[in-house]
Amino acid sequence: MSPKGIDDLSSVPLFAELDKELLKKMAHTAAIQRYAVDEIVILQGDPCASMCIVQEGWLKEIITSPAGREQTIRLLRAGDVFNEIGLLAECRNPVTVQALEDSTLWVFERKKMQKLMDEHPHLCRVITRNLAERVIQLMKLIEDLSLRTVKSRMARLLLENAIEGVISRRRWMTQTEMAARLGTVLDVVNRTLNSLENDGLLKVERQKIQLLEIKLLEELANLEDQ
Repeated sequence: MSPKGIDDLSSVPLFAELDKELLKKMAHTAAIQRYAVDEIVILQGDPCASMCIVQEGWLKEIITSPAGREQTIRLLRAGDVFNEIGLLAECRNPVTVQALEDSTLWVFERKKMQKLMDEHPHLCRVITRNLAERVIQLMKLIEDLSLRTVKSRMARLLLENAIEGVISRRRWMTQTEMAARLGTVLDVVNRTLNSLENDGLLKVERQKIQLLEIKLLEELANLEDQ
């Protein structure tokens, strides 16, 4: 990896506290892989063989039911780490990862990273802490899916993705994709957005969604199902 590549790796939030020498060692173990739009990066159920970091692009983690319905677990963008669970456990990929845009990844082979973790306990602590934070995120996702209505989950999704009250809609940010993130179906997403728009809380446009009543959306996002 070039010096610029090492600098890019040091900008990953997960590795911000690691020293330069360790980052160099990690860089020498990394491979660069590129994926086109819609290409599968890893497949749910396959052996968990490597840890990946997004260098550029957008991807999504999904779980697919036997009937073909998808639940989006997480969106991945530059600096995000995924599949690190395989460094600590003999397991299979718990999710499928698919590229939403042309994407570039750093890929760290399992055995090489495990050797570095044995030699550098600090690296092991950093990766373990990141996995613990992921467990907390998954618990919040379970809470939302179990205890909140679709309208409440929609309000939270909109607030989390807005910048100064506006969500710029990428090509792949369709209502079908929103349904997969919210754990529901397309018709319900359409009705929910229409309801929120009719109530004056937001305005849906082709390329963006404007949030008009932030405080009311925040109140709605915290409501539990009755």
